[in-house]
Amino acid sequence: SDLGFSVREREIVQLLAEGKTNKEVATALGISVKTAETHRSNIMRKGAFNSLAELVRYAIRNRIIEP
Repeated sequence: SDLGFSVREREIVQLLAEGKTNKEVATALGISVKTAETHRSNIMRKGAFNSLAELVRYAIRNRIIEP
């Protein structure tokens, strides 16, 4: 199920699910750490994820990352 994530948010979900830090996400996408943190909190809220583990499970279920 797509939770209405933007293309950029899906990119960030993928990076977070791979275990990247906010700083690594920022570097990978050429954005500021602040922007990466904002995207991350939006993603956690939009997905109603209570933990990074839930985000990872979502990413695996939706084939955003390979298990």
